[in-house]
Amino acid sequence: MGMGRVCGATSKDPKPSSSSVTTSTSLTDTVNGSHQFKITGYSLSKGIGIGKCIASDTFMVGGFEWAIYFYPDGKSVEDNATYVSLFIALASEGTDVRALFELTLLDQSGKEMHKVHSHFGRTLESGPYTLKYRGSMWGYKRFFKRTALEASDFLKDDCLSVHCSIGVVKSRTEGPKLYSITVPSSNIGVHFGRLLESGKGTDVTFEVDGETFSAHKLVLAARSPVFRAQLFGPMKDKNTENIKVEDVGAPAFKALLHFIYWDELPDMEQLTGLNSKWVSTLMAQHLLAAADCYGLERLRLLCEAKLCEGVAINTVATTLALAEQHHCFQLKAVCLKFVSMPENLRAVMQTDGFEYLKESCPSILTELLEYVARVGEHSVIISKHRNEAIFDGSDVNGRRVKQRI
Repeated sequence: MGMGRVCGATSKDPKPSSSSVTTSTSLTDTVNGSHQFKITGYSLSKGIGIGKCIASDTFMVGGFEWAIYFYPDGKSVEDNATYVSLFIALASEGTDVRALFELTLLDQSGKEMHKVHSHFGRTLESGPYTLKYRGSMWGYKRFFKRTALEASDFLKDDCLSVHCSIGVVKSRTEGPKLYSITVPSSNIGVHFGRLLESGKGTDVTFEVDGETFSAHKLVLAARSPVFRAQLFGPMKDKNTENIKVEDVGAPAFKALLHFIYWDELPDMEQLTGLNSKWVSTLMAQHLLAAADCYGLERLRLLCEAKLCEGVAINTVATTLALAEQHHCFQLKAVCLKFVSMPENLRAVMQTDGFEYLKESCPSILTELLEYVARVGEHSVIISKHRNEAIFDGSDVNGRRVKQRI
């Protein structure tokens, strides 16, 4: 009888599949924007009435519209018009909009002693401010005592200047990306720049110091409010195809067109054909004046920054005059500080530019003397305590100390 054998195959239990892990990240940050509000005719606004305001134009930040409200007679009846009030208001529909705010009343003397109230750059115990609905405001009923304001450097030529910054808090959740696409930076300036270089489709020419420049009306109007008024406004020039330019030199006008199309400063050395810091500074001076003339604020600021970096003995006086004439407060402060240095003052006074400064901006000499006097007073204090502190030529505010010449 045959014996049968049963063979049984044994196997281990299958391993459980490894669990998949997914991730996501919640990101909270701010969408920032700012607005400058100029209030002219301040004295005429007094008496408007307590609780009545002067409003800025609305401006967009973080998907919401905002406005600045200035109350010349104050917002509260109980203050009896003793204070002016200043607020930022939510001007569009919104619920529980969270934001950081900054209100700055600009010092117009050039001393940079601005009055600043800011949420930015500091820890807030209760977090960002929340505006519940349209019309909600953040600011100060007692922003400034009126008598003090009217005797201060914040008021100049019956004008106040307010700068407002807003950071709207936004949150979003990001999951893992299933793609990796590199998006190149914008090159719209390159395209417009090449359009200018090609000369195709130009419909306006400018005569500047015997040179002719061709351009496109629509491009100029889109970039400059002055060109827009000149070419398309109700008081536009009679001849909008051939325009003679009197107030800007040919090199500066060429640089102006370069910026309008390319949205960047030209290479000053390449533009002038000269490898000289002095020539570059001179070019930046002329270009700053042209930028102010044609309402190109970004170009004006770029030139101001370039001139701040390139302050020198032989050009600082003309740069200081330019800063005064075109209200470049930071550039003016940098120039005053440079001129007041004991190793610079005598040399600057011997330049032709200083003679031009005296003739064109005599009032700036008073400010310069006051600046030098303040620095000189500080040097006397330092000298009395020479054994108690290390003297490095500057005071605690970074101003250079005037020493005996």
